[in-house]
Amino acid sequence: MRIKKKWLIVPPWQGTPVGEVLGSLEKVFLLQGTPITSDKQSVVIRVQIEGRNFYVKRYHQTLGLRSWLGRSRIRVEARNQLWFSQVGLPAAKVVAYGEEYLCSKTLRGCLVTEEQIGTRDLSWTAVNKPECFKSAMWVTSVTQQLAEITRTLHDFGFCHNDLKWRNILVTQDLATPQLYLIDCPTGQYWPRLFLERRIIKDLACLDKVGKYHLSRTQRLRFFKMYVQIERFSMTEKKRIRRIVDFFKDRE
Repeated sequence: MRIKKKWLIVPPWQGTPVGEVLGSLEKVFLLQGTPITSDKQSVVIRVQIEGRNFYVKRYHQTLGLRSWLGRSRIRVEARNQLWFSQVGLPAAKVVAYGEEYLCSKTLRGCLVTEEQIGTRDLSWTAVNKPECFKSAMWVTSVTQQLAEITRTLHDFGFCHNDLKWRNILVTQDLATPQLYLIDCPTGQYWPRLFLERRIIKDLACLDKVGKYHLSRTQRLRFFKMYVQIERFSMTEKKRIRRIVDFFKDRE
């Protein structure tokens, strides 16, 4: 059996010097850069091409049943990031992606995204720039954006499935912060029967860190913005309790 390859440069980058550097999966796996993160399946490095920074996520092995079923993490992540942009959600821009596979089994793959200049993830910001959270204007802006992004995802019947602060970038401007979604290899659409539990999980992921950096009032304000209500009904109060208790005894 022959190993097959798929590699795509997203149209804005086709025929450009950047596209030439990222011209094949082999070329991308040979790139050297600054290590950012790594786990048992992938590594992320930052590389500079033509004076611009790009993030290269290389999957060196794929685990689980879905890698045999044409739903590799790299393919799902690329699809999700492209979809975010298509529906108008702020997200890291995909530059190139692809994979090697044998039959239906993904062997390795890569996703390249453009750097969102001046951003850090929300978790880093909470630890290293606590002054942001002391600014009522900054917190209100971030809260409003995050509520709108999350509601839009859920209105489409889509759940991120790992909507943690580390997967949300924010510009470091106190006056006009801007959020961006990243790192969504397990997000998907859910049938109505299972959607509510997945929605609760997304909201609980946000609150898991939020409870340490936001006041109770600020957390409730986020939920009001998310559901677009001014007063909580008994149903919404029960929903809040499910969110708060979701990770109970699992932290």
